[in-house]
Amino acid sequence: MFLLSKNEAYATARCLFTLLIGDGAPRRVDFSILSGSLEKMDATSKRLELTDLVVGLLRETPPEMVARVVYMIQGKVRPDFEGVELGVADRMAVRAISKSSGMPAAAVEDAYRRDGDLGRAAASVLAQKTQTTFLAEDITVERVYETLLRIAGAEGQRSQDMKAKYISSLLNDATPQEACYILKLLLGTLRLGIAENTILDALAVAYTEAKQNRGILEGAYNVSSDLGAVAEAVARGGLGAAKRFTVSVFRPVRPMLADRVKSGAEALERLGAGGFAAEHKLDGERVQVHMSGGRIMLFSRRLEKITGHYPDIVERLPSSVEADDAILEGEAVAVNAETGEFLPFQELMHRRRKYNVDRAVSEYPITLNLFDILYCDGRICLEMPYSERRALLEKIVVGHSGGGGGGGATPPDPYEFARCVTAVTVRDGAGVENALEDGINAGCEGLMLKALDAPYRAGARGSYWLKLKREYRNELGDSLDLVVVGAFFGRGRRTGRYGTLLLATYDGASDRFSSICKVGTGFTDEDLDRLYQALSPRAVRKRDRRVRSGMEADVWFAPEIVVEIVASEITLSPIHKAAEGAVRKGAGLALRFPKFTGRVRTEKSAEDASTDAEVESMYRGQKKVVQGDSG
Repeated sequence: MFLLSKNEAYATARCLFTLLIGDGAPRRVDFSILSGSLEKMDATSKRLELTDLVVGLLRETPPEMVARVVYMIQGKVRPDFEGVELGVADRMAVRAISKSSGMPAAAVEDAYRRDGDLGRAAASVLAQKTQTTFLAEDITVERVYETLLRIAGAEGQRSQDMKAKYISSLLNDATPQEACYILKLLLGTLRLGIAENTILDALAVAYTEAKQNRGILEGAYNVSSDLGAVAEAVARGGLGAAKRFTVSVFRPVRPMLADRVKSGAEALERLGAGGFAAEHKLDGERVQVHMSGGRIMLFSRRLEKITGHYPDIVERLPSSVEADDAILEGEAVAVNAETGEFLPFQELMHRRRKYNVDRAVSEYPITLNLFDILYCDGRICLEMPYSERRALLEKIVVGHSGGGGGGGATPPDPYEFARCVTAVTVRDGAGVENALEDGINAGCEGLMLKALDAPYRAGARGSYWLKLKREYRNELGDSLDLVVVGAFFGRGRRTGRYGTLLLATYDGASDRFSSICKVGTGFTDEDLDRLYQALSPRAVRKRDRRVRSGMEADVWFAPEIVVEIVASEITLSPIHKAAEGAVRKGAGLALRFPKFTGRVRTEKSAEDASTDAEVESMYRGQKKVVQGDSG
């Protein structure tokens, strides 16, 4: 056996591979092209530069490989709704690096501690490997992707050994740069700050030569929730292929979202006085239900598969819905089975168990409160006005009791398992106030106000749907869902844990997270332990490129965890960057006396958090209230 230096071995093996496959073989993409692009993306935080880099990579990728490349840019191997998990822990990766490099595991762990990133540590360790076997197998995007799928699919007693073997097989043949990004993909630490919007822009430029066509691609993504599938379709068939995407059972639709309002008067101003629906806003988990041929699948607000959390819905819903094929939306709410009283959202967290699910179902019963229908027996309902969708929903829900009549609504007693959310039509401020009072008396947290003629705009937020919560009666006006971007270590009882969190809003236009407050109150010891466990794996060496703040945290996190916060008011700030410059040049907005509500919004992604625009609107709204009171 001949021994060559690592670089000589790679160059020789890849030249031989090209000669062996000939010109007639299908085009394949060296993983070095992808890893080189990822490294460039890793080095910039400018959205235009990132878009250009993605465009360049797409243009180097054959159409049949585009979906895989798009998934990997996002740090995944399949769309979220398929629930594919690699299940690779740091310890397993360290073992594989040690085996491939010939260095002791302790040396690998030292490099990991020094670099703070196992991908970078792998690169530095493997760079010290001076020799390799002559017959190194080519590292292609296809090989890496297929290996990742094998790792995700490994099950049984020897699955951990098999995963380690698969990882070593890649690292044995990888350059240090390739190894770095293979490990980042395996460990879920590839955080390039590339949002879906950036990829959609890049797809439009790469395959249609015009960013203006991005809306068509976004429409395809909104009804398929599969960015890889959209990418491959437009790469192969252009805009025509993207236009052919449509609603399909068992492929989740990106949910329509609501803006906030502070009062019935504001709702009337935005929806008009012609009348609109006022639905009870429930404190539960939004669920998208897909049913066909006796099979049921459930997806969360983030489009993750959650069927296993609600076996009672799978078992009982078919007897409550008179449709063969349907896509419904509803709110799963914990309920007291004896009184029919709605229970807080936190009770649903017991349903997140991996084991003893049957016990959780028995101890924490739910009611499914349906509020929309997206598809029914071959008919796509997205373009139907809300009033028609609601009528169809009421028609197919057996024993519907959500009624469109007057007040006096109460939670089910004894509770019906599936029902339509209570909704009434209102035409003035007094009607909104009455509906809000009825909702609060029924144990709800407010109202969803919906235009009667509104279509269902998948993936969109706007004035068709508005939410009015009872917290609007307080000084600030609402709770906020904020992203944890950093933390400060605690003292005293909080020593060894994060005592204070740095929180941020999200701005979709710039794809940035801007700090708005530090929060250290409202946490129980259990909360702090739970957050420490959730946040520690998301710690990064330096501030995430998408995070803006005038503060320096003790530790920074990838922006992924969302928590609910209340505060006394919003003020101008020279330090925090939320809505910077929107009210006063050089000043951002900050929360005064923020407090954690106890609620971690596991059903929301970071991009679903409260936005700069919402916070600015709340700031201006509170100032109007103050001025009105003082007059």
